[in-house]
Amino acid sequence: MRIAVADEHQIVRRGLQLVISRRPGWTIAVEAADAQELFAELRTTAVDVVILDLRLRDRQGIDLLEQVRREQPSLPLLVLSSQPEEQYAIAALRAGARGYIQKDATAEEILTAIERVGAGRRWVSERVAELMADELAYPKEAPYERLSAREREVFLLVARGETITRIAGLLHLSVKTVSTYRTRILEKTGFHSNADIVAHAVRAGLME
Repeated sequence: MRIAVADEHQIVRRGLQLVISRRPGWTIAVEAADAQELFAELRTTAVDVVILDLRLRDRQGIDLLEQVRREQPSLPLLVLSSQPEEQYAIAALRAGARGYIQKDATAEEILTAIERVGAGRRWVSERVAELMADELAYPKEAPYERLSAREREVFLLVARGETITRIAGLLHLSVKTVSTYRTRILEKTGFHSNADIVAHAVRAGLME
């Protein structure tokens, strides 16, 4: 199996290399610290699965995953993240990821996840399976759930206390565009201020 690893932290990439080397015939064929490097490599190098952190040096969030899907629609994606599963797991799966696993998972769990995703199957943790089951059993539309993937990213960054200018830089958007997203968020949720966004994020367990 030929694997692409995209993570901004070299120590994580080295750790994955050690884990993956346990399986005969598995190799890291592509290694990238940012989205630009990842896309350039994927255009010229064939791989069987991509292990993707949603926070790279130059791109962040579900939008990054969606761009990989647009450029490589048949390539299986496994999200390896340090972000809480409640925040991103279901959104990532909806956006086309075949699996979502935490960085603190065991080596065997990571290998199993790679194997399943590479074989065209899905892999989720017990916690994500519970979240998905709860969503099916008790469908609800909490304020956060009314938002699009991009609006959720802006919502979470606002909840973290980031300024509009900082969010624009992180998401590679104009300040005007981020302000528009914030306005839409307030309209869709019925909130009136950033304080309302922070309070909801804390109550809903969306904060790191």
